Amino acid sequence: MKYIVIELQTNANGTIGNLVWAFDDINIAKSKYYAVLSAAAVSKIPQHSCVLMQNDGILLEREYFIHKD
Repeated sequence: MKYIVIELQTNANGTIGNLVWAFDDINIAKSKYYAVLSAAAVSKIPQHSCVLMQNDGILLEREYFIHKD
């Protein structure tokens, strides 16, 4: 099984950036997932989210933050 972490950043103008990482170990994947969320919690990006999923498409975790001016 592989584990995928996807970080999504939605800017004020609506453009979306994404970063993707793949891991063989669930605990290392969770570490990355929570590291992304730690940064997203205090981000200046209007919408900042992260998902953790298996490579078969099953969603394991998701969280998002909305930051308003």
